[in-house]
Amino acid sequence: MKRQIKQLRRIALLCAIHLLCVINIPAQQPSTKFEEYTSSEVNAGRFSGAILIARDGKVLMRKAYGLANIENDVPNTPQTRFRIGSLTKQFTSMAILILQERQKLNVQDSICKYLPQCPEAWQPITIHHLLTHTSGLPNYMYTVNLTEEERAYSPLTRDMERLRKGSLEFAPGTKFNYCNSGYVLLGHIIEKVSGKSYGDFVRDSIFDPLKMVNTGYDYNGLVLKHRAVGYSLRGDTVITAPFVDMSVPFAAGGLYSTVDDLYLWDQALYTEKLISKKSLETMFTPFKKQYGYGWFIDEQFKRLRISHGGRIEGYMNSIERFPKEKLTVIVMSNRDTVSAGRVSRNLAAIAFGTTLSRLPARHAIKVDPRVYDAYLGQYEVVRNLIVTVTREETKLLAQATGYSKIEFFPESEIEFFAKGLDAQIMFVGDDSGKITYALITLNGLEMQARKIN
Repeated sequence: MKRQIKQLRRIALLCAIHLLCVINIPAQQPSTKFEEYTSSEVNAGRFSGAILIARDGKVLMRKAYGLANIENDVPNTPQTRFRIGSLTKQFTSMAILILQERQKLNVQDSICKYLPQCPEAWQPITIHHLLTHTSGLPNYMYTVNLTEEERAYSPLTRDMERLRKGSLEFAPGTKFNYCNSGYVLLGHIIEKVSGKSYGDFVRDSIFDPLKMVNTGYDYNGLVLKHRAVGYSLRGDTVITAPFVDMSVPFAAGGLYSTVDDLYLWDQALYTEKLISKKSLETMFTPFKKQYGYGWFIDEQFKRLRISHGGRIEGYMNSIERFPKEKLTVIVMSNRDTVSAGRVSRNLAAIAFGTTLSRLPARHAIKVDPRVYDAYLGQYEVVRNLIVTVTREETKLLAQATGYSKIEFFPESEIEFFAKGLDAQIMFVGDDSGKITYALITLNGLEMQARKIN
């Protein structure tokens, strides 16, 4: 009997120890979940680049994947420098606010005060309108498919000449239309007012004070250590992205940076190191379509989000800031087919413990290429944004205005998808079978594009 009691006590003790161990097994850490998700994207061929996630001033993840230079087998690292595309706009906006605080300009000034040979129709356009994409100016960077000549050096005279040819699309301040050409003009205004080149001004006034030593303006011919080569896709084939002189995107998209430097920038925006709290509030106040000065301001996961994406040939980037939670997600890629915005949103979802946006598995089938002939032509998504569908032998290709061609693979005779992208096209016809429009889905957003020829 005593032996049985002793054995029962021993079993009870072992059970208690086991239960205690189970209770104290730590839940899967966010860093592990970040790694699992990102690795799945890399393994599926959907990501190459660098990522930094931080919360409350603590870095939760800082890691790079894939190759910065495929030809020489050079890996990406957190110190790799990427062209940042439209993330440039937030630095251009900061430069304007710095000049305003120095009493060199006022955002309510007419842009004609600072630009030569300014058309009379531009007199009502203010700097504020350029900052908020409400100027009414045509967005020339997306209204043409850039030729080799147009990808070359672009001075102020050429920028002004391009814009003067087009009429205003709406009265300044009445509508929102994302406009790169407006931010190009802001760069020229910064140069006029400061007496410095755009690159020198943002370096002296923003990058140096914040010790962002790996960020700058990507002058043509600049020898840049740790530079990531930009790549695109043609079907399943990785290709080097076409050359574009950074004077073309200029103050709308001409900078390069690293995840570490963008984190320094993020942290500085919680302080008054560069501008006053009042000016920061102006930057982060939406005017129309949830856009402030160089930032989108909206709600994600029922939380305030301040964010922006950045695409330039060969590169795709995203920065998402949740200021109340002090969470920042920075995603930089040297492939312009990567959905950096989707990756950053999913990483933020992991941080908040919410549902991820997963891409469904898609499989190409064999289709007679002659079917494609009915789909060839141009499809208007919105004004000045055209998707041109072409056929090259057995391949169906689509090219949005100002972007590279992308091959689409058939899921059926009318439905197609792009590999490595969250992008699909479905062609729709009338009762006679004639194609009248296409349903284009990009990153979950569905758009109806009317066939125009």
